[in-house]
Amino acid sequence: QVQLVESGGGLVQAGGSLRLSCAASGRTFSSYIMGWFRQAPGKEREFVAHISWSDGTSLYRDSVKGRFTVSRDNAKNTVYLQMNSLKPEDTAVYYCAAGRTGRGTANYDHWGQGTQVTVSS
Repeated sequence: QVQLVESGGGLVQAGGSLRLSCAASGRTFSSYIMGWFRQAPGKEREFVAHISWSDGTSLYRDSVKGRFTVSRDNAKNTVYLQMNSLKPEDTAVYYCAAGRTGRGTANYDHWGQGTQVTVSS
């Protein structure tokens, strides 16, 4: 059974940093892309970034480029999202997901339970 467990969320002031972790278990993810998504109250879930387990290539939404960095530790089966220069508009529940390609939520088969990130102004 595939399990993705996020951690690292919390409350931070604008300009601060947080690092989210996503521990994956239950299968081999080498052919997967690991994505980070977020969902703010009243809004649709949106793509934030993703990274390939196999070669580490990554992709970001425009609004987080230069501030967020996605990385992975293959030995630990863990994916990270380092978030710097946080803004109040980054406030959301953040989810990690395992999928095959792309930015759309429908492309991702497995999801974590989410972790809350709140950025105060």
